[in-house]
Amino acid sequence: MMHIKIATKENIGDIAKIEQACFSAPWSEDSIAESLDNPASHFLIAYYGDEVAGYMGLQIFSGEGYVTNVAVLPKFREKGIAKALITEQMKNDMEFITLEVRESNVPAINLYTKMGFENMGIRPKFYSNPTENAIIMTKYLR
Repeated sequence: MMHIKIATKENIGDIAKIEQACFSAPWSEDSIAESLDNPASHFLIAYYGDEVAGYMGLQIFSGEGYVTNVAVLPKFREKGIAKALITEQMKNDMEFITLEVRESNVPAINLYTKMGFENMGIRPKFYSNPTENAIIMTKYLR
């Protein structure tokens, strides 16, 4: 019962709800609105039944895809939502898609690895609350 659609301004409140539940430093509604206005941004929102379940933000510059966030509400995890969002975004015209993930986020790292992303290195102290390194993961699409 999952469906994915392109996120619009009407989804700002739902995206903010997901941000609050999933991240220690969530984006504000103003930041989400500003990002949605950016022509390089591609936001998808996922529903499970009629409930908002997750979202993904991606920015594409010159054929390069940079993931801003992938987030799924805790009660909807392990239902294939993150994988479906990433798969849908990979249909965009890009040479590669890349992201950062907390070193401690083993479930996400395992998902990205299964989807063909490769560990490209570390960004030291990239995250705050708590301070943590990020693993840079990239998948080449062509």
